[in-house]
Amino acid sequence: MLDGLELHRYADLDTANVASRLAEMKPEWEPGSAHGYHTWTIGWFIGELLRRTDPRGRSLGRLLQEEICAPLQAEFYIGLPDEVPDSRLAKIRGIDSPLDLLFHLHEIPMALFAGFLNPRSLTSRSMVDRRRLVANVNFNDRDMLSIEFPSGNGIGEARAMARIYGEFATGGEKLGLAASTLKELCRPAEPPASGWFDRVNRVDLGYSLGLWKPIPKRMFGSSLHAFGHPGAGGSFCFADPDHGIGYAYVLNRIGGYMDRNPRENAVRRAVYDCLKSMGEEE
Repeated sequence: MLDGLELHRYADLDTANVASRLAEMKPEWEPGSAHGYHTWTIGWFIGELLRRTDPRGRSLGRLLQEEICAPLQAEFYIGLPDEVPDSRLAKIRGIDSPLDLLFHLHEIPMALFAGFLNPRSLTSRSMVDRRRLVANVNFNDRDMLSIEFPSGNGIGEARAMARIYGEFATGGEKLGLAASTLKELCRPAEPPASGWFDRVNRVDLGYSLGLWKPIPKRMFGSSLHAFGHPGAGGSFCFADPDHGIGYAYVLNRIGGYMDRNPRENAVRRAVYDCLKSMGEEE
């Protein structure tokens, strides 16, 4: 997180408080030599690129609504509108401190756990907010949900997320996606010069265009063509173009490191067991 910025300043896109602070930061390594998970910041980088290249200067949340969610009738938001009542919101429950991770050691790589506990590590500096602005419980706060906080407060229905990824997995006709765009999304990831090791997550990972990509040591979907992203505490959404499906698993009880949540793993295995049995029947 960016020390010294309060919640209302994260919400203030026009004065570019976040963008200017990110622009001042120096890389931890020579670009292209290694990679590491951005945790909270990748959404702001993408959001600023969009705002500065879109002819209408739209924010990421607004562009998402107008260009993707509205055409697909998919209820998903970055910046929750006032008209969505509190009665429809699930409450987040779960991990609120690095010590809480002790109860989930079987779901977390030990190298990552050690990084959480070391305040000087890149893992801790990237993921742990000492002021607890992004503590899990704070995402039950309407003020937190109402701002545009990409990488942090996307909120919506599981079916909507699956529908969005499903559109990308089946050619993107409703969105008018160019074939070249889909080709790039499906292209296998390429490692940086030092290999797949993620210096924040401290495991081997593949990234491309801001998305997770399957690599031999960490597969999802049915081939290297899949693309998507896990979320905090075990949620996971992705597109599988080979099968033409969009997959989404979301939760409000936090538990499990990204794609190692045992609940999500069981659901994903069941999906592919079903697809396999259907193929055998044909």
